[in-house]
Amino acid sequence: MNRISLVLSMLLLGSMIANAQITTPGTDVLGAHLNYGRGCTACHSPHSGASGNGTARNLDAASTRNSILWGEDVTSLYGKTITSGGGKFVEVLPASMSASTPDVSGMLTCLSCHDGNFAPAAMMKNKVYETLPSTYGMRSQIPTLIGSSTISAGSFVSEHPMGLSANISCGGSGWDCAEVNGAIAMRGTNSSHFVSSYGFFVKPGVYNNRAVIVCTTCHDPHVMNVVKVTQNSNSGLPPGNYATMFFLRAPYNPSNTNPTSNQTAQFCRQCHGDKSNEMNGSTAGTVF
Repeated sequence: MNRISLVLSMLLLGSMIANAQITTPGTDVLGAHLNYGRGCTACHSPHSGASGNGTARNLDAASTRNSILWGEDVTSLYGKTITSGGGKFVEVLPASMSASTPDVSGMLTCLSCHDGNFAPAAMMKNKVYETLPSTYGMRSQIPTLIGSSTISAGSFVSEHPMGLSANISCGGSGWDCAEVNGAIAMRGTNSSHFVSSYGFFVKPGVYNNRAVIVCTTCHDPHVMNVVKVTQNSNSGLPPGNYATMFFLRAPYNPSNTNPTSNQTAQFCRQCHGDKSNEMNGSTAGTVF
């Protein structure tokens, strides 16, 4: 490669990275979870959780000791059964906030606001304060509530698989990764290549030494529109701030004007390895 070609290649790479990274957002990173200005206290109460927030209908002494001091009343969700992934995955929600399973902070807390059947009076008002692609959602119907539709109350049958039985596995038609005590190691030939091109940002829950999918596997409820990649991140992307949407944990920007961008597909491929470039013999990397 001659010097001119090398310079052009470096300029092109720099342009791609510049399009991927964003400056510090002009809005608070909590985004929609500012909850009409209430901020952190919309979800947490620094004194005794739901009881201290004045929202506990039933005194739940165990929940008041919960480490995350959840400020919403979740008692209406205790023990409820939800079915997701086309009816293949059945989840019985915990009977207490003091349960040690990952669906406490990874599902129960989320559903206390986002479920329109079991928690209709919570802070969620079916509104979103985020710039959305013009093709997303339908007029006057923004999909921020889960389990509130024409199907039966409490049914999540059309939702993404989630719960303690929704395992993430290695091998087979998935990634050539390794799972040890519920921790996924993307160290196979193809999976490690994917990490060097994009990364592995998802955070599975761990139940019975298996990696499982909960809401917080894909979503970080505290940061809506930016993902920070550092030298220590499990990603080969250059360090910097990357655009995202919907509180997702990795670069994900369907509003990108580059028609060849595949970053949103890359997000899904973190778990769906059989649909990745690497597992299908393609050398295509991440394009922003």
